Amino acid sequence: MHEKNPNRLPSPCWVLEENRLLENLHTLAYVKEQSGAKILLALKGYALWKSFDTLRSVLDGCCASGLHEALLASEEFGKEVHTYSPAYKEEEVEQIASLSHHMVFNSPAQLTRFGAAAKAVNPALSLGLRINPEYSEAPAELYNPCAPYSRLGTTLANFDASLLPMIDGLHFHALCEQSADALETVLTHFEAKFAPYIDKMKWVNFGGGHHITRKGYDTEKLISLIKRFKAKYGVEVYLEPGEAIGWETGYLQATVLDIVHNGIDIAILDTSAEAHMPDTIIMPYRAEVRGAGRAGEKPYTYRLGGNTCLAGDIMGDYSFDAPLQIGDCIIFEDQMHYTMVKANSFNGIKLPSIAIERTDGTIEVVREFGYADFKNRLS
Repeated sequence: MHEKNPNRLPSPCWVLEENRLLENLHTLAYVKEQSGAKILLALKGYALWKSFDTLRSVLDGCCASGLHEALLASEEFGKEVHTYSPAYKEEEVEQIASLSHHMVFNSPAQLTRFGAAAKAVNPALSLGLRINPEYSEAPAELYNPCAPYSRLGTTLANFDASLLPMIDGLHFHALCEQSADALETVLTHFEAKFAPYIDKMKWVNFGGGHHITRKGYDTEKLISLIKRFKAKYGVEVYLEPGEAIGWETGYLQATVLDIVHNGIDIAILDTSAEAHMPDTIIMPYRAEVRGAGRAGEKPYTYRLGGNTCLAGDIMGDYSFDAPLQIGDCIIFEDQMHYTMVKANSFNGIKLPSIAIERTDGTIEVVREFGYADFKNRLS
């Protein structure tokens, strides 16, 4: 984007595009209807609760990673709450159990230690165990929960069949923004190791990482895989994508504060890759900029940098049709998933405001952040 703030929004600002969110929900509704699976919102990837009214009409609930996400799901979503944590804290187990419909344990030891107490608090609670199929095609080792020495899930060697009467379901997570083909291979490994136990379950959770709403994703194959699995084992199937809900549903709008030259032209923005788009560094990936090309593709190339003291706070090199000016608006595409949930105030930099562009084109600013937000998280 190469113009002064077109929407007159506070800067920087995340903007959710409601029409695009509805397009994703339409795809997810089709998968649900055709496959019979239930689909949960993974709050670890997308937790913009001001949009939950829109999501609630299609999704069956939320999956939480601990107490705070379980509270958010219970208070603001109001449907099923499925909680999984690598390790529960004793003082939080009873409250989590009271909030949850499913509670998944990472190890037989945690199940043995807390399962009975959780059921005592909530007799209707369905307990599960996360297993590790020891196979994944995750594109980066950082995101591979089935890598050697992984702490996530129970391998077959550590599976304790004597605990089967305590659990209703098995949960695995082995994908990261991947295809139905990758799921098919993971299922082959999962079944090869755990088939003797699957038909004793009420449900199996296929975890997240299903890139269902990405262009080119084979939804028909996903539907076929789910239907086959349900028919073979007589279980309920759950999916819990995070990025598929928020995929390409909004952007981060920022402003050029200064332009300096040190071998190349560098535009310093009022946002930060480190603080506001950390997944672009962690994953890593290059965020697309509206109206821009790669370095040298268009006449004017700039390195876009963040407004923190971290030398590596760089978004990348982008080219534009016309020279950038101080005050110009820069729009980073696809910044709804794994952004707000990971953002921080490193260097005291102000968190972006949050806005929603409604289906009628109006834009509502639903949250602005200030000094109190920075101060109150510290002491």
